[in-house]
Amino acid sequence: MNNMDDMEAMKKVENDVGTVRIANEVVGIIAGLAATEVEGVAGMSGGFAGGIAEILGKKNLSKGVKVEVGEKEAAIDLYVITEYGIRIPDVAWEIQDNVKQAIEDMTGLSVVEVNVHVQGVDFGDEQEEEAEEEEKEETTHRVR
Repeated sequence: MNNMDDMEAMKKVENDVGTVRIANEVVGIIAGLAATEVEGVAGMSGGFAGGIAEILGKKNLSKGVKVEVGEKEAAIDLYVITEYGIRIPDVAWEIQDNVKQAIEDMTGLSVVEVNVHVQGVDFGDEQEEEAEEEEKEETTHRVR
């Protein structure tokens, strides 16, 4: 961490014993994990690929999170994919609360913003099974 950009991208806390530094990516991982704990969240979004929101795996959670960290405060933007059938405003409020609580408890930062960007809806396996059945039906009609 000799690079000055790395040093600026960290929260620095000085105390009687020394200095504690928390990297922005650590805050992003905490936020991503806290968001995915909420019922109704299918996963974090890594952006759009072919017009479909890409769901990130557990190892890439921080890619669905944008973090701005100051000396005492943090602002978070989360890009999520929700499950089909849930009430999105309720899930978004729960995400905001869970993320704020987790970051404040674990880092000591005061969270001033948690912005939730819903990037897509996951229909789960049921939708895929229905599509496969329809495809099979179409195939059998062509064979007659």
